[in-house]
Amino acid sequence: MIASETLDLLEWPRLCQHLATFASTKLGTVAARHWQPAASLEESQRLLAQTEEVYRLESRQTSGLPFDGIMDIGPSLERAERQGVLSGEELLAIATTLAGARNLRRVIDDQADMPVLTELVSELRTYPEIEQSIHFCIDDRGEVMDRASPKLAEIREKQRSQREEVRQTLFRIMQRQSQAMQESVITQRGDRFVIPVKASHKDAIPGIVHDTSTSGATLYVEPHTVVERNNRLRQLQRQEQAEEAVILGRLTAEIAEVLPTLERLLAIVTTLDLAAARARYSFWLGGNVPRFVQRTAGEVVTLRSLRHPLLVWQQQHEQGSAVVPIDLMIQPQLRVVAITGPNTGGKTVTLKTLGLAALMAKAGLYVAAREPVEIPWFDQILADIGDEQSLQQSLSTFSGHIRRIVRILDRVTPDSLVLLDEVGAGTDPTEGSALAIALLQTLADAAQLTVATTHFGELKALKYQDDRFENASVEFDDVSLSPTYRLLWGIPGRSNALTIARRLGLSDSVVAQAQQRVGGSASEEVNQVIAGLEAQRRRQEDKATEAAKILVQAEQLHAEVARKAGLLKQREQALQQEQERAVQEAIAQARREIAQVIKQLQRGPTAQGAQQATQNLNAIATRQLPSQQAAPKPKPGFQPQVGDRVRIPRLGQTAEVLTAPDEDGEMTVRFGLMKMTVALEDVESLQGEKPERPPKPPKAVAEMPPPPPAPAIRTSRNTVDVRGKRVAEAETVLEGAIAEADGPLWIIHGHGTGKLRQGIHAFLQQHPQVSRFEPAEQADGGTGVTVVHVH
Repeated sequence: MIASETLDLLEWPRLCQHLATFASTKLGTVAARHWQPAASLEESQRLLAQTEEVYRLESRQTSGLPFDGIMDIGPSLERAERQGVLSGEELLAIATTLAGARNLRRVIDDQADMPVLTELVSELRTYPEIEQSIHFCIDDRGEVMDRASPKLAEIREKQRSQREEVRQTLFRIMQRQSQAMQESVITQRGDRFVIPVKASHKDAIPGIVHDTSTSGATLYVEPHTVVERNNRLRQLQRQEQAEEAVILGRLTAEIAEVLPTLERLLAIVTTLDLAAARARYSFWLGGNVPRFVQRTAGEVVTLRSLRHPLLVWQQQHEQGSAVVPIDLMIQPQLRVVAITGPNTGGKTVTLKTLGLAALMAKAGLYVAAREPVEIPWFDQILADIGDEQSLQQSLSTFSGHIRRIVRILDRVTPDSLVLLDEVGAGTDPTEGSALAIALLQTLADAAQLTVATTHFGELKALKYQDDRFENASVEFDDVSLSPTYRLLWGIPGRSNALTIARRLGLSDSVVAQAQQRVGGSASEEVNQVIAGLEAQRRRQEDKATEAAKILVQAEQLHAEVARKAGLLKQREQALQQEQERAVQEAIAQARREIAQVIKQLQRGPTAQGAQQATQNLNAIATRQLPSQQAAPKPKPGFQPQVGDRVRIPRLGQTAEVLTAPDEDGEMTVRFGLMKMTVALEDVESLQGEKPERPPKPPKAVAEMPPPPPAPAIRTSRNTVDVRGKRVAEAETVLEGAIAEADGPLWIIHGHGTGKLRQGIHAFLQQHPQVSRFEPAEQADGGTGVTVVHVH
């Protein structure tokens, strides 16, 4: 448990006030104002898990966790526990709280990755039957409705009837005695209906005077004729109140039966609201989730760009100055960090910032630092910050510090964080410095980490005597004579008093005399060394900043080059697609022209027509197909051997050579389960090389080259019509047609449902004699006809 004294010194209550503004309910607001850091590492980790899950949930849903309808019903539950009767408003608040808690649980249950929150709301019982009973009996104004009981409905019906009789009687009296009326209205005094009568005509209407106007000119009279009716009306009102009390008592008894569960419901809802407040505050602060490290395992305390949360609030809400972040990188072997520097330089703010960061992590809050946030879990955070001077107790500043340090030494543990401000100050410098050294050496053995601020130069030398000590300083600008509030590690702070005095115009002789008294040239040399270290650090920081700028420029240049490369690739793809479209258009045009030639041949297949068709085809080839000279020359010299893998381009297959090419250039190959004989010209190597035909022995008589094959022409002999047949019947017909075919085969299957065409294509794809098949030209039937090429 963190001592309240430390919490006050670090201004934790003020941070809790800021946290409370992010709560949604009164319960959460009160709990946030009195929020305490967790007492165990497991509890802190559970709180952080709750915060992280709500943070993730609210980042998905713009409305966040809904707390509508949830009210502080704690006092009502206490009254029910003491057997008091709850009012209609209190019962209505309980009903809306039950509905709000149910909606809250529904939202969390809908999330798939919220194990901690899901486990929390699994204990939530919302009693919809009690909620329904309350809404059945109590209206939105908190009043008991007629339907709450038949007896109440009967009493109120009698009331309405009796009230109407009273009003009718009074109206008749006012009509008869209109000259005595101050105004023609019926009003009430207490529970009695009365009429306003002029004071000068009070005898005109006998009755009971219940009130008088301020001026005395009007008397509010209950005529004798309605007294009995008013009495009966009042009796009915008492009966109504009694019946309402019975109904409220019954509903209160239902609440009392489940008091422990409802109290647990309030605790769960408050926990959820606190988690939501922590998540929203962490988001507003720009914080990151901390990870608890083990320094004994060699892990480093890492707090980069750490900001004081109260200064961030002051900057945002109170127009404060910009917050200067600090970097804390504390190696695992270090136990004491001594921070030196000028007054108002930010040393105390550094202590409070570190202390608040440790408290926030323990309390389940994100820390206002850059990722990664790595900090130990401290069981105790002990602080001596500021003056403790008391005139009543006759305590000096030094005495106040010593009393606080005594309390720190009594409570310190091996997992404690100790924060000491101006250690050893307030007494003789020599004795104060010796006391500070002894105290820090004691804390180096007793606490996990101690951070102390000091003006004593002797403390700067501890780093060079004990590797558990480290120096740090707050930077001071010699030109502006003001601190920069930046924390510098590894460099002790140098004395600036004499430098400032000289800059402000103090006589050189006085400054020189002062330098002689503080150690003369030795002290000045130390200050010059420290100044040199500070200058070297600034130069390194400037170079690092310049390197970061160059890196950003390089990344931008890389992104620009990548963008242009992408554009070039897109342009290349577009050009390639355009070329492919042009080639396809040329092929389509050639096919259309060939189809026209075939049609002419089909009309009258004569020798003259065939010769004309051949000339037309040659003209089409010359016009549409690329010239052979433009084609790249195949690589010669490839000679297939047994066992080689070759490619058969016309079949689109890769095959294994079973026999070497014979003198006619034929060889046997195998692909899959099929063996076939192919010509040497029909194969190529896997690298695209064309084979070299083996030389043939010379013949006595040269043979004439065979005539060029005539173009395939569709006739009745090479056309098979399978329309209207089943797939099995069509396969039988096609098997015979393919066996007898000596060229392309046109199969007419029509469009229909497409099942016949699919079955035929599947049959052709597996047939060993079919080299390829394709839809016919549009003039020959298009997709309703398939052209089969048989080898």
